[in-house]
Amino acid sequence: MKIFPLLLAFSLGLAACTKTPSESAVAPKPSDASGDKTESSAAKDANAQTKLLVVTTVAPLTNIASNIAGDRIQVTGIVPEGTNSHTFEPRPSDGDLLAKANLILVNGLDLEDPSINLAKAVKPEGTEIYELGTNTISRDQWVFDNSFPNAGGKPNPHLWVSTAYAEAYAKESAEQLTKLDPEGADYYKKNLDAYLAKLAELDRVTREVVESIPAANRKLLTYHDSWPYWAKQYGFEVIGAIQPSDFNEPSAQDVAALIDQIRQTGVPAIFGSEVFPSKVEEQIAQEANVKLANTSDDDLPGEGSANAMENDNPEHTYIGMMADNLRILADNLGGDASLVDQLDTTNVVGPTASKG
Repeated sequence: MKIFPLLLAFSLGLAACTKTPSESAVAPKPSDASGDKTESSAAKDANAQTKLLVVTTVAPLTNIASNIAGDRIQVTGIVPEGTNSHTFEPRPSDGDLLAKANLILVNGLDLEDPSINLAKAVKPEGTEIYELGTNTISRDQWVFDNSFPNAGGKPNPHLWVSTAYAEAYAKESAEQLTKLDPEGADYYKKNLDAYLAKLAELDRVTREVVESIPAANRKLLTYHDSWPYWAKQYGFEVIGAIQPSDFNEPSAQDVAALIDQIRQTGVPAIFGSEVFPSKVEEQIAQEANVKLANTSDDDLPGEGSANAMENDNPEHTYIGMMADNLRILADNLGGDASLVDQLDTTNVVGPTASKG
C-alpha cells in the first residue's frame, strides 16, 4: 500500500515545478552565500520579487529610465560601464535576466544587436523590446560619419548625448512604463516632470558653457564618433574622428591626414574616450601640438549603480556624465568650466535625490 505516499510525493513535486504568472516575470532574487539574512534584507528581497522588471542596455538609458520608474519597477542594465557597447556580447546571466523581463528598453539603431537578438530568443512571449533611439528619430534624421559611414548602413546611434534626445528618451520611457503599469501613471508623470526640469537645466547650462567658448574653438575632433547629435543641437562642428568604422586603430596614412586637418582647422584640443584607450591619439596630440582629454558617452562618473534607486553617488548619473563632459570641453576649448557648478547632478529619485 505505497500508493498514497507516491501520490503525495508527485503532488509536492508538481507544486514545486509550477509557477504563478507573478513568479515567472519578476526580477531575480539576489543570492545570499552565507544563508543569513537580516530582517531588513529579507524584506528588501521580498519587495524586489513583487516588482516588475525592466531590462535596459547602456548606463545612460538605465539611469534615465530608473529616474522615471522610481521604486515601483526594478530597472537593470546588462552592458557593463566602460565596455564597448557596439561589440558587447551578452553573457548567459544576461539571458537569464532577459528571460524574466516584463519590458526591454534598448537604444536600437544597430547599437546592441547581439543583446537584442538574445532578447528575442529568450524573452517571455508578451514582453516588448522597445527601441528608444529608433522611435526618436526618422531615417532622414540619421547621421552618418567617420565611425558610422553611409556605406555601412548603420547610423550613429549616440542620440542620448544630445539633451533634446535625452528628453525624448525620458518621455518614451514614461510612456512604456505607464503602458506596463497603468496604476503607476501619476507616479511616473510626477517623476517625468521632475526629470524633464533637470534636463531643461542641463540644456540651459550647456548653452551658457558653449557661449563661453570662443566661436573659433567650437570644433570637435574625437576618437570615437559620439557627439554629432549634441554638436548639431549646440552649434559645434565635428571635424572628424580618429577611430575608423571597423573600431581598429587608424592607419599611418589616416594619422598623417588627421594631423594635417588639426593644423589647418586650428582646433586646440582633441577628445579621446575612456572606453577606447589609444596610444595613437596621444601621438596625434603630441605631433599636432594640441591638448588631449577624455570625454564619455556611456560611462557614468565615479562608482555606483546606474539604477537611481540603488545609487548613493550624486555624480554617477546621466546628468553627472554630461556635467563632466562640459567641464572637459570648457577647460580645453577656452570656455568657463565654473558655469557647470550650477548643475544639480543628482537623480530625482533614490538615496541621493535632490530635495528641491
